[in-house]
Amino acid sequence: MSGSRLSPMSWSKPLICLLAAGAVIHAASADVPRFEVDPFWPKPLPNNYYMGELGAVFVDATDHIWVASRPRTLTPDQIGGSLKPPTSECCIPAPPILEFDSAGTLVRTWGGPGAGYEWPDNEHGIFVDGQSNVWLGGNTTNSDNQILKFTHDGKFLMQIGHAKKSKGSLDTENLNRPAQIWVHDKRKEVFVADGYQNRRVIVFDSETGAFKRMWGAYGNKPDDSYTRDRVSTGPRGSEQFNIVHGVAISTDDFVYVSDRVNNRIQVFTLDGAFVKEGFIARGTLDSRGTAFAVAFSPDKAQKYLFVPDGSNDKVRILDRQTLEVVGSFGRGGPYAGQWHWLHSLATDSKGNLYTAESRGNRLQKFLLKR
Repeated sequence: MSGSRLSPMSWSKPLICLLAAGAVIHAASADVPRFEVDPFWPKPLPNNYYMGELGAVFVDATDHIWVASRPRTLTPDQIGGSLKPPTSECCIPAPPILEFDSAGTLVRTWGGPGAGYEWPDNEHGIFVDGQSNVWLGGNTTNSDNQILKFTHDGKFLMQIGHAKKSKGSLDTENLNRPAQIWVHDKRKEVFVADGYQNRRVIVFDSETGAFKRMWGAYGNKPDDSYTRDRVSTGPRGSEQFNIVHGVAISTDDFVYVSDRVNNRIQVFTLDGAFVKEGFIARGTLDSRGTAFAVAFSPDKAQKYLFVPDGSNDKVRILDRQTLEVVGSFGRGGPYAGQWHWLHSLATDSKGNLYTAESRGNRLQKFLLKR
């Protein structure tokens, strides 16, 4: 029996686009957003810069895209131009904080160790508040127990917590490997997904750094002695968080917490009262987990949530009210529209998606097509 092969000329244009993007969407509803990768975004970096692993991406109120890069993760063959003597023409490590405009042009860089603050050993999480201040965390074991606040152009403003000082999940002065940050401007509060080691959301005054409150899964008191084993069946998941990786607050003041390794999103009031939870590919056994972060669609109702699933290298699309997964797109791979360890995402005011990879060292833009 002889087979046949389609010639490239016989492929339909939509099929070519989907294959090039690596982003076939499985959608349950006709109005679920669809995306197409922009393979030419961002523009080439100046100054022979090379980004390291990407700890996070965030879009500010002006639709500028901010990235936390990890220069110390780059290998000698990637940064030969910075060695003494240089071993190759390219490249040098990009500074850890990078700001891009919507066209993909790098417009600002800064960051790194300095006087008066303890820069994290491994950059993780970035947020730009309503006053254009930039917040940063870090996730190195036995070291990164602090978050930092800077002005838009990198002037140090405040540090909460101190390196190597954590006393665990009930410590109200220090954090332990904080993953993501969200500032509620009206209440002047900063919410921290704390984190890789601690098992809580903790809230501080965003101007003074004073402790306000904390909570664990289901609003329980955080308990570091509780097992980190997943609960993969039944109506409830684990009674404690397991890598509190993301925190985001909706316009109607609900707190969405990404309990990464427990494969779920939990929702709370601003004061920590549990509202509901939804699971993301709950049966996935990979140790990385599936619920890395949350971003909102930009419509007034914020109808959809976008969740990066780092184990399966997919973006999951959820109905925000039901937390039901209504669509997904993407796959692992090295090409445009694919990911290697999808880690963080953000949306702009037009509904476009930006993704950051913690192993692929790659920032990508996905254009909203519907």
